[in-house]
Amino acid sequence: MKKQKTILITGASSGIGYDAAAMLAQQGHRVYAAARRTELMEPLKAFGVNVLRMDVTDEASMQQGIETIVQADGRIDVLINNAGYGFFGAIENVPMEEARRQLEVNVFGLARLTQLVLPYMRKQGKGRIVNTSSIAGKMVLYLGGWYHVSKYAVEAFSDALRIETKPFGIDVVMIEPGGIKTEWGFITARHLRESSLGTPYEKGGTQFADSMEWIYKTNLLSKPSVVAKAISRAVNSHHPRARYCIGRFSKVGRLSHALIPTRLWDAIMRMMGRVKING
Repeated sequence: MKKQKTILITGASSGIGYDAAAMLAQQGHRVYAAARRTELMEPLKAFGVNVLRMDVTDEASMQQGIETIVQADGRIDVLINNAGYGFFGAIENVPMEEARRQLEVNVFGLARLTQLVLPYMRKQGKGRIVNTSSIAGKMVLYLGGWYHVSKYAVEAFSDALRIETKPFGIDVVMIEPGGIKTEWGFITARHLRESSLGTPYEKGGTQFADSMEWIYKTNLLSKPSVVAKAISRAVNSHHPRARYCIGRFSKVGRLSHALIPTRLWDAIMRMMGRVKING
């Protein structure tokens, strides 16, 4: 039987975070699921999940969430930084306020929440931080610049954190999904159309958005439960791996990026803006 752990997971209102929260609670852990839209997490209560309203761009809500957990359980064993979103568009087109917001959610929110839990984990003499990164932190797609900047940053942050916190008994794990069938793809495609409209990048942006929507409607991508299972392994393993590279196209994408010459990779990515999808 697995030892019960007190777990905080962000971005739990849908997709990967929702599935992971339910799975971990069913394993007997004390799970606190956090997101801005608590109404979407109400069904999780049936699994014994505790629901918290938390905005990772708001200091007060993060502090309040941590205090709620510590007051109730006296500890935090695992932090799963899963909150994040994607806004695709050409570097030239994406407004700087949107670029900053994406970094605020995907990087600085993750970093600040980590800072808030580390004193408790150090005092306990153990803990685990699981960061949802992406294959997007290993390779760059057409018109995905700012999203990739954020995920490359999560990779570097996690590597640095792992080195720093190991002497305190704290493990740092990265989850690096490939293509996962969630609403992320449709939301990102919408953002891409919006940011490209009326610009020199409109044709390529529109066609790549069409391609993105098409592939997210197919069965070519992995289900969120695949990532939830990897998160479960990262939480429950006595000796977790530093990285869990899972999901469709994750391993092949990483290998291709490593082997294909840079100029050829660039050309392949530019072709994505010229592919027409019908139907």
